[in-house]
Amino acid sequence: MAGARAPLLEVTGLAKAFGRNAVLQGVSLRIAPGSVHALLGENGAGKSTLTRILLGMERADAGAMLLGGAPYAPASAESARRAGVVLVPQERTLCAHLTVADNVMLGIEPAARAGLGLRDRESARAVARRAIALVAGGPSRVPLDAPAGALGVADQQLVEIARALAQGGLREDGRLAARLLVLDEPTSSLGRDDAARLFDRVRALRDAGLAVLLVTHFLSDVRAHADRYTVLRDGRVAGEGDPREVEPARIVREMLGRALDDTRAIQAADAADTAPPDDGEVVLEARDVAGVKRPQRASLSLRRGEILGIAGLVGSGRTELLRILAGLDPKRSGTVALRARRGVGLLSEDRGGEGLMLGRSIAENVWLSPRAPRFAAPGSLLAEAARWIEKLAIRAAGPDQRAGELSGGNQQKVQLARLLREDFDVLLVDEPTRGIDVASKAQVLSLLRALAARGKAIVLVSSQLDELVTTCDRIAILRRGVLDPPRPASSWTEASLLLEASS
Repeated sequence: MAGARAPLLEVTGLAKAFGRNAVLQGVSLRIAPGSVHALLGENGAGKSTLTRILLGMERADAGAMLLGGAPYAPASAESARRAGVVLVPQERTLCAHLTVADNVMLGIEPAARAGLGLRDRESARAVARRAIALVAGGPSRVPLDAPAGALGVADQQLVEIARALAQGGLREDGRLAARLLVLDEPTSSLGRDDAARLFDRVRALRDAGLAVLLVTHFLSDVRAHADRYTVLRDGRVAGEGDPREVEPARIVREMLGRALDDTRAIQAADAADTAPPDDGEVVLEARDVAGVKRPQRASLSLRRGEILGIAGLVGSGRTELLRILAGLDPKRSGTVALRARRGVGLLSEDRGGEGLMLGRSIAENVWLSPRAPRFAAPGSLLAEAARWIEKLAIRAAGPDQRAGELSGGNQQKVQLARLLREDFDVLLVDEPTRGIDVASKAQVLSLLRALAARGKAIVLVSSQLDELVTTCDRIAILRRGVLDPPRPASSWTEASLLLEASS
């Protein structure tokens, strides 16, 4: 068994804090050579910090690491790569206009012997060919001269892996110099068939001696493809073992930190019991909607006065669905019908980059809208903002304070103030409590319930499963790009949502 072999990587007592926030607390794990080791945990459990330390992007405050039996403490990503530890990030990083070969060798192009800053294109192409052959099962599967942007998502993922292996080093005989490959959510943007093909190649790399650290939320992938697993919860190791020897419910319990409720009755619930809590008019309806990449298929009906929750893992297409419903992103197929006189508003998950102008005042952010008068007296802006500051209990020095100076929770309230001032009939709310304190979370969720009681129709996307269960009327799961029919929120628990979303 993989777990009985001498470890390639041994981590002991790793600790890391950012200010007073202890992110890792005494984490230990062992990864065997030629194995797939899954790293699991809810958002904020410490997975990203652990992998960043392994990859030289962060330094641990305490603890020790051994790689191949030798002390390992990379001071940079480059030193980690030289040691043979490489990463394939969750988000694609390919240059779409460059060829496959150029993408594989980007940043590591060998120089021509003559110097003068010229590249040795023949040597670079040879390395790219070996890397693609390793990950694709042969050099012809992914053409070296094809533009990366012309490839399908699954083949782009293979190119990402080939580039990581090339960065870690390839010997002329085609053998790997890289020793540990970190795969961060590799199937989050893949359908089932493409995910299965990807894992075929991951198994081939494992059989060639490569160790793979698989960071994922998909329990089905873990049980099917991992030799060992480790669960992090609140910066500590909460569980580990052979995933084929334990039930998914145990892993979920380790992730959540509490007993798993009996979900058999929930899973057997009548599929026809999907009606909203009242017979309000349908104000938004989507039928078989598909985005450019995600979602692949989504249908929903939203009634006035209800909150419809959308659960799903990172990369499932939740944000993309909301942006299509809001008319911000194009759809590839399907129909969206809006039957709301006051229209639809979106609260963006990207508060700082898209939701607010952080360098501008609260008043300017609240007033910002295509519907607002083009010219308004400064006094009017300030008075309107002051009204919303009082109404939403925004903690601020005044309406002329810059939004970027507010806490995360108060910034979120400024976003909400703008939507409420517009008096939209439909609100699409994406991760409204991300990065805000407990008290602010309670205020925001209470406000959403109050808005629904006043007849607003709300679609709520949240990674916090307890928020969906306690706030929504119905909840639907978006899995691998496909939206399941919604069920009453009362038929869900946090555990059953996580189990369904990760299946």
